[in-house]
Formats: sequence, C-alpha cells, structure tokens
Amino acid sequence: MGKKMLFVFNPKAGKGKIKTHLLDIIDIFNKNDYEVIIRSTQKAKDAYEQAREYADEVDLIVCSGGDGTLDEVVTGIMEKKSDVPIGYIPAGSTNDFANSLFMPKNMTEAASMIMEEELYHCDIGRFNSQTFAYVAAFGLFTDVSYETDQDLKNVLGHVAYILEGVKRLFDIKSYHMKVKSEEIEVEDDFMVGMITNSRSVGGFKNLTGKNVDMNDGLFEVTLIVKPKNPLELQEIMTALVMAEDNTDLVHSFKTGKITIEAEEAVPWTLDGEFGGNHTSVEIENMHKALNLYLKSTKKN
Repeated sequence: MGKKMLFVFNPKAGKGKIKTHLLDIIDIFNKNDYEVIIRSTQKAKDAYEQAREYADEVDLIVCSGGDGTLDEVVTGIMEKKSDVPIGYIPAGSTNDFANSLFMPKNMTEAASMIMEEELYHCDIGRFNSQTFAYVAAFGLFTDVSYETDQDLKNVLGHVAYILEGVKRLFDIKSYHMKVKSEEIEVEDDFMVGMITNSRSVGGFKNLTGKNVDMNDGLFEVTLIVKPKNPLELQEIMTALVMAEDNTDLVHSFKTGKITIEAEEAVPWTLDGEFGGNHTSVEIENMHKALNLYLKSTKKN
C-alpha cells in the first residue's frame, strides 16, 4: 500500500455510532490504497496527542467523533505546524462543523467523500496561543456542552443543551468587557459572546448570521448585552429570531481579528470544550489554514 493514514475515533461519541460502521470505513480506506493506523481514544486529549505524534508521519489524518474530537486533531496539527490534510467523519450529538460544510451524515458516505481527496482550505481560529476549529464563546449557554454529562447528551441530544441552558435564565451572569476590532469598539456588560466560523452553534442554525463563508478570512461575531428588564430581553429575542441587527443590545458583525478585555476572568469554550479562564483574549482568523478533504460545499 502506497499511502499512510492515521484514523483516530471517539468510540463513545453519538451513542457509539461508529461501532456498526468501523469495518466498512476501514475497507473503504484500504480499497483506496491506504495503510491505516487505527487509534480509539482512551481519554481526554488523546486525539490531540495522536495527531501531534503522527502529523509528520502520515499522508492523511482522519478523525471521527464530535466537534471536540475534531478540535483536538486540528490543535495537534497546528501545534506541529503541519500541513497534513485531514478528513472528518462526524459522529457526535451536534456536529456543527460538519453541518456547516454540508458533509454527508452517513458515516460510510463521509469516508467515501474523503477518499475523493479534494482539498478545501478552511479558516480556523487562533485564541491567544490556542486553536479552535469553528467557535470561541463565553457566557450563557456556552458552557453547557462541556458541563452536560456525555451520556445525557447522547440520550437527549439537543434537549440536554436546552434544558441545561434554561436552568440558567434566572441567574444570568454578565461580564464587563471592552471589545475592539477594526469594525467596532464597544464597552458594556455582556451575557454571551460568540466568535464563530460556522453556520450553526449548539445545533441551532442562523445564530451566527447570514451569508456565512467558511473560508473568507472573517469570523461572525455576536455579542449580547445583559438585558435590564423584560422588555429588553424581548428586544434581544426578537433580534435573534428575526436575524436582524436592529437593536443596540445585540452587536453582530464580521471581523478577521478581535480583542476582548474583561474586569474578571471569564470562562471560555472552544468548540464545545473548556478553553480556560481569561481576562484578556486576542482572537484571529487563520485564513485557509486547515487542509480539509471535502468534495464540495453547498453555497447557500
């Protein structure tokens, strides 16, 4: 066999969905002349460590799992400054990244698509010294995905996210922040913020705005001010549902680089995984930095 591949998968993602497809997937890879090194993740950061170890040793890294697994692989590759292409077989409970790129939902179809070996150069993000694939966020709802028990996520799917979030509505935490980019400079109390390169977050579409392009060098930014009364809350909800920027309580714009300073350490999530507590962050779009095997992307 002429080519080498690392195939790393999370056996627990999406109710262990991959178990019934694993042999078919490996067969597809073998038929396309790949010698496959198979690694089943055993612990947190395992996919990251495997990607780092093999980034310069293989011709392709394919990962299967949720967005967290993808994030680990992307981070490992970026830290090695490797340009090895990756393939992604989504198997999580949400799969925002895969849905945003209109990847096949069927696992064997996704494997076959990767074997077409058509390169798509996708934007990813730098968050201080860390890397993320499609979202950096803080505040209400954003910590749900890494505080919700994995088994609960598998059983309830999106309902788990919603239930966990609704419990917070009566105890909304906000952060006083100064936000700076070429497009905007604002200081306020924000209850949620999302810097995204995705058409959906947490499985919810249209949260990131319209006309999202995954390799235009720009993030979609949404910052929501903490409402002071029920009327302001209604104003925010209307703006989000209508996807229209007609309120001072929601700041929505595109940017390639943004800095955020906070008076206290703010917990951030990167691709649904805990990204640490920070008082100061600099987020920059790394334009077309990820080499992804993707046959085609739907344009609208």
